[in-house]
Amino acid sequence: MATVDDLKFQEFDDAANLLARNPDATTISIEEPNENAKQQYGLLQDSGREEDDELLGTDDSDKTELLAGQKRSAPFWTFEYYQTFFDVDTYQVLDRIKGSVFPIPGKNFVRLYIRSNPDLYGPFWICATLVFATAISGNLSNFFIHLGKPSYQYVPEFRKVSIAATAIYAYAWLVPLALWGFLMWRNSKVMNIVSYSFLEIVCVYGYSLFIYIPTAILWIIPQKAVRWILVMFALCLSGTVLVMTFWPAVRDDNRRIALATMVTVVLLHALLAVSCLVYFFDAPDLDVLIPAAAAQNGTTVTTKIQ
Repeated sequence: MATVDDLKFQEFDDAANLLARNPDATTISIEEPNENAKQQYGLLQDSGREEDDELLGTDDSDKTELLAGQKRSAPFWTFEYYQTFFDVDTYQVLDRIKGSVFPIPGKNFVRLYIRSNPDLYGPFWICATLVFATAISGNLSNFFIHLGKPSYQYVPEFRKVSIAATAIYAYAWLVPLALWGFLMWRNSKVMNIVSYSFLEIVCVYGYSLFIYIPTAILWIIPQKAVRWILVMFALCLSGTVLVMTFWPAVRDDNRRIALATMVTVVLLHALLAVSCLVYFFDAPDLDVLIPAAAAQNGTTVTTKIQ
């Protein structure tokens, strides 16, 4: 059987003989069409993909988003299902923390940081850190205020940890739950409303609380004016993240309902910050002199009321 090289060599000899008999004859070289067709098809396909990516905005993050939506296939009652919510690395958590502290105008926090892989790892530890930062800073603030007073005896108030944990974790879970239910209800009324999952809303609220951690530490400074400036600054940053995230979800709704929703979100966020500041740091310490009935020499007993 003749090989491809033998056929090409025979074709070359036939062309040479033809030219020898007729020098004015022209020859046509026929190349194998398969390779050229494959190369041209590959170039067209690559260019088509690039154009589609530019027009549709599909990039690596969108591919990651699609893959992320497929990986949670385990039943919700299994440990593997919840394990995926903690499957994040340090760089992702730090990137989301930066996004919550330095919001980018015109950028949606969920689509930019969360939607590809929403997690509970960051929100859980941010809330836990905020609980201990608030309780410990409140105790230290009370200690420094009364430092140097002979009649003052420092007693750690461990109940502040449980109170802070109840308030912060209840806010980080119940408020997102209520907001998620409200958005689902409004989504049934207005079809073009942007929808967020419950996990995404919890993730946004959890990361938005990070700015309160350094703020709570700085609340140790025994100056009320400084404390209120700090809480207003932290509220503006974290509130901006919430408004920029949830405004696209309600802006197509009724104007009054949309504005009322945003005002409620900001007010609840401010209520948490102001309540922590007032209860843990600005609670008045009154030294009330109560006459001692059993004292025969006219002495009094000092009782501290918080």
